Amino acid sequence: MTASVLLAGCDTDQVSLATNAKANQPVPPKLLAAMVEKDMDLQSPILVRLFKQEAELEVWKQTRNGQFALLKTYPICRWSGDLGPKVREGDRQAPEGFYSINPSQMNPQSAYYLSFNTGYPNAFDKALGRTGSQLMVHGDCSSRGCYAMTDEQIAEIYSLGRESFFGGQKAFQLQAYPFKMTPVNMAKHRNNPNMAFWKMIKEGYDHFEVTRQEPKVDFCEKKYVFDATKPADAKRDPVFDASAKCPAYVIPEDVASAVRERQSRDEAEYAKLVAKGTPVARMNTGIDGGMNKIFAAKIPEGSTGLSEGAEGTTLQMLAMAKAPGTIPGHVNPPKPNLDAVATAPAPQEEPVVAVSAPATNTRVAAAQPAEKSQGGGFFSNLGRKMGLGTADTTATTTPPPPQATASVAPAAASTTPPTAASRLKAAVTRFVPGHDKSKDAAKDTPKPAVAAAKPAEPPKPQPDTRLAQTRPALKPSVNDGAGDSGQMAGAAPVVSSNSFDSRFGAMK
Repeated sequence: MTASVLLAGCDTDQVSLATNAKANQPVPPKLLAAMVEKDMDLQSPILVRLFKQEAELEVWKQTRNGQFALLKTYPICRWSGDLGPKVREGDRQAPEGFYSINPSQMNPQSAYYLSFNTGYPNAFDKALGRTGSQLMVHGDCSSRGCYAMTDEQIAEIYSLGRESFFGGQKAFQLQAYPFKMTPVNMAKHRNNPNMAFWKMIKEGYDHFEVTRQEPKVDFCEKKYVFDATKPADAKRDPVFDASAKCPAYVIPEDVASAVRERQSRDEAEYAKLVAKGTPVARMNTGIDGGMNKIFAAKIPEGSTGLSEGAEGTTLQMLAMAKAPGTIPGHVNPPKPNLDAVATAPAPQEEPVVAVSAPATNTRVAAAQPAEKSQGGGFFSNLGRKMGLGTADTTATTTPPPPQATASVAPAAASTTPPTAASRLKAAVTRFVPGHDKSKDAAKDTPKPAVAAAKPAEPPKPQPDTRLAQTRPALKPSVNDGAGDSGQMAGAAPVVSSNSFDSRFGAMK
């Protein structure tokens, strides 16, 4: 009876994998066809790689020649935290490192459709005192320290793991990285405090890249060791303890030499990138992970967070693409790093001067002369449509002659357009013999501000008094009842070089 109980206990995982309806879904026909094309068996071993920055999950499968080949890449719907390993319970970080998934870690009764436990913390994490539990790869596209897929995606991934167990694989390896371990990414993140850890796990990344075999993982002296074997003169395999001194071991020379060659190329490329000034990626402490672009494109105000997709693709381009699974309504895009946004330099805009700006350098017309004064000019019309009512009216006028610039009064006077009365009076005085213009100039100096404060017509609702200051110049026939020229019909243009009207009449 005891033997039968033990046997039942050993078979529990297999039974749970087979009897649950969600967990027993067949591998989709498209994946079966891909396996045939790539010379893979349905129940051959698998290996999973995760990349945070790119928000991708790769499923590799062993071919009939014994090496692993990429079967399918799944966009990750949501992952938590920042780039870097998980350190403590509750930090919302998705783990990074090498983990082993056996049948007991498969969860057919998951609250998130289906899931499997990553196995965090491993022996390395425990040696460093890192804590955390129930870090999963699951469905539902919702994450609090996990890697979340859609329900349809996790059903496929789960079925591939299940079939590999049925084929005899004791456990499949999960490799979780901050990003694809390329020289470009290493250069971008060269100042990140996690770089020493990333270089260590890159060793395992390189082992897999050059061998296309699952690297053997051990731990000693609080570090990872890959593909270690006993020395030629040793009688037994080395025994590893994550917290203890490393035993004597060697790495097979064919693997070691291939890894050294790859690392030498990567380091040379890395040095070139740093030498030419490859920008350093900004630290994103305070954000909440990322999601693949293909999912962000389907969500209102979608954001990818740290995730990067293929070059040249945008959310708009992906908006019409079919999402690989159903996105539940409760999914939210990653939260932005508000501190980084606050400290980022403001975007450069067109130099438009507001009425309330300091008096210095207010003649925008010298930098952006309008082609036509009628109708207010292109930039004025554009500003009116966009609600930029505080723009200086000089932005829509032709620049005055250089000699007039030297005698310009304080900029506050130039921001108020002349009224019809002032222009008419100035025109009349030019034809009255013996009239003392200096007295009128002294009297007329404050009048533009008074006229602006006391409109002749009954008050009408206006959205912004600052906008009203710019409109007399745009539509003088409505506000003034006078023409744009500022002089009497049939009169010859006689311009005083130092009068207020000269600065507006000369532009005609």
